[in-house]
Amino acid sequence: MKILVDADSCPRPARELILRSSARTGVRAIFAANRPIPDIRGETAAMELCPPGEGAADNRIAGLAERGDLVITRDIPLAARLVEASIAVLDDRGRSYTRENIRERLSLRNFTVGLAESGRGIERTGSYGKRELKHFADGLDRVLSRLIREEGANSSRG
Repeated sequence: MKILVDADSCPRPARELILRSSARTGVRAIFAANRPIPDIRGETAAMELCPPGEGAADNRIAGLAERGDLVITRDIPLAARLVEASIAVLDDRGRSYTRENIRERLSLRNFTVGLAESGRGIERTGSYGKRELKHFADGLDRVLSRLIREEGANSSRG
């Protein structure tokens, strides 16, 4: 089991929380990005520097991800690829992407991108404060606990 992080767009407080959770649980955290991300260190943390280019980090994450892993990303098309492969996906605000909600979220994302491309994009706030971090912490704990339980149950069967 591992945590894979789409690190290009992951806010620093969320990265720090992932590093602490990784160290506490012993679950390896791999941060993938097209540029070096500062402060990725620790026995259970690794930085995957991806080549420049559109989708390189996404493709690396998709290539590394296996059933039982957790991926942290706000990239909805990447989340859709992973959900189809039965991989747990969480965004940096604690929202889970699932088979039940990914099509709706992808449709909404495509609609928003279409508006932006036609010059009628909606303004978004990029704030990431204590409330967003709290939601992420709760979601991360919830999903990690579930995956660790499932991994334990699977290893006791095999």
